[in-house]
Amino acid sequence: MQSRKYYRIILGSKHAYAEDCYQRNCFGGNWGFTQTLENDLTETGQEFRSQQIPIYLKNNPGASKVAAGLACGMLWRIAKGIRIDDMVLCPDGKGNYWVGRVISNYAFDANHPLPHQRGVEWHPQTISRADMSEELRNSSSSIGTVSEITKHADEIEQLLTGSLAPQIIATNSDIEDPSVFALEKHLQAFLVSNWDKTLLAKEYKIVQEGGENIGVEYDTDNGRIDILAIRKDGTELLVIELKRGRASDRVVGQILNYMGYISSQVAEEKQSVRGCIIALEDDQKIKNAIAMVPSVDFYRYEIDFKLLKIS
Repeated sequence: MQSRKYYRIILGSKHAYAEDCYQRNCFGGNWGFTQTLENDLTETGQEFRSQQIPIYLKNNPGASKVAAGLACGMLWRIAKGIRIDDMVLCPDGKGNYWVGRVISNYAFDANHPLPHQRGVEWHPQTISRADMSEELRNSSSSIGTVSEITKHADEIEQLLTGSLAPQIIATNSDIEDPSVFALEKHLQAFLVSNWDKTLLAKEYKIVQEGGENIGVEYDTDNGRIDILAIRKDGTELLVIELKRGRASDRVVGQILNYMGYISSQVAEEKQSVRGCIIALEDDQKIKNAIAMVPSVDFYRYEIDFKLLKIS
């Protein structure tokens, strides 16, 4: 039996349709697809993207294949990938999240701004962003309309029943130390905010579309890439994975998985794909693994903590 999954769904730019969807007991998406997808919803997101990316690019001249892949992937997730009985969290734009159980399959409403819809039964209890742990707040604030947050299922259920969430929750068995996981979540934010000051910025920039860093937590069928960057001359995509206390061999396997996805589903013709692991420690396992994978680089980060006297 398939286990229940949890998703964060944003209902329009700046939550423009949040209240309307709440009143109509639904959630949905758009992405410029104005016709029903009833006969186009394949069983896998990969097949759907292969069919729909050319349509997206035709409807959005100038859009990159990276943006097309992300949009089509989120559209498939809304319409097909999210299953009946899964849970969705939708921000209301006022600091709270409505939580609902998915109760129906895909439906098309041509008269609604978010025409590709699913029915939902809203929980009477909302979740305040202020009550969330920092890690859940970060996950629920990730870029993109659809974001899977199943790893926070326990915390979400506790919040719905009125239990206070602990400061750091780790439900992922790959995480050895929850405090390290939280610290390295700040690393991601730091890298994005200070990208121009890093060594990587000399050759790469974070993938953007319409002024938005769509390369941050780039969604794939197998999870989210921490950062997706592109060489400034456009010839290469760079998959960046931050080591969050996992065993090193798992990190190498994960990044190779992501690289394969980007190469087959996102990269343009003749555009190569490279990987980069950033971690606190350069342990021997990583050295051994990367020595056999020339397309993956390793960077070690250092924390420089200073006190500056103001007065």
